[in-house]
Amino acid sequence: MTLTEPQRDRIAATLAGIACEAGEILRAHHGGDCPHVLKPDGSPSSVADLAAEQHILQSLAQAFPEIPVVAEETSHDAPPADLFFLVDPLDGTRDFLAGNPEYSVNIGLIAGNRPVAAALAAPGLGRVWFAGAQASEAPIREGRPDEASPIRVRAAPASGLVALVSRRHGDVETEACLAALPIGARRGAASALKFCLIASGEADIYVRCGPTMEWDTAAGDHVLTVAGGCTLTPTGRPMIYGRHALSYRNGPFAALGDRSYAARVGLPDRGPLIRPHSADGL
Repeated sequence: MTLTEPQRDRIAATLAGIACEAGEILRAHHGGDCPHVLKPDGSPSSVADLAAEQHILQSLAQAFPEIPVVAEETSHDAPPADLFFLVDPLDGTRDFLAGNPEYSVNIGLIAGNRPVAAALAAPGLGRVWFAGAQASEAPIREGRPDEASPIRVRAAPASGLVALVSRRHGDVETEACLAALPIGARRGAASALKFCLIASGEADIYVRCGPTMEWDTAAGDHVLTVAGGCTLTPTGRPMIYGRHALSYRNGPFAALGDRSYAARVGLPDRGPLIRPHSADGL
């Protein structure tokens, strides 16, 4: 199915509204003793995750009844389709449970193997990003997106790149990638929010060599790409989505604002991925 640019923009705006609504559910649980359990891979799943996902699934079924959904908590083993949604109702559950406001709601629409519309809400920060053919950001007012403004990545600063780094997922391979680049500063950030901070011109690079899942990255990848940046794999090509045989697991990637640095990123190439366990956020 081919979607026109206006259709993609309308879908993205609808997804932004749904993501903000789910964010209100999360905010109601944030900062308190949110009941949760550990999944077999050791990552947490909370009452907030499940409640937000239920709302997203119901809203998507009402707005887009013919499009199937792959969602982290309740349908993570569902096969993809030519057109399908990838949903992470709460990206960064560990940080959420610890009281960190940098969690996100991620919804991406995949056509073929790439996103074509997406929204990422950061309810704890009062910000939502979305993109169809155009990339925008809006403040969240009373649980809804307010007036949106276009966003664009920035050129790399002369003082060096600002790298966004996870507070929970550092590793030797990521450090090696960053060491080979002119990094001027590092800034800690949680969840898929990192993609959107780059898309908004607030930072320059995010490298991740540890495990992530497709629902972690699809929305942020699309917002960044439409804003003029890119998300690259070890082959130098964009990330692809819908790999059910790999349980929707991603390999290493780098998210960049200034595409001119793409050839200088040396990601580890591990060859074919094996069937994975899950991963909690970014």
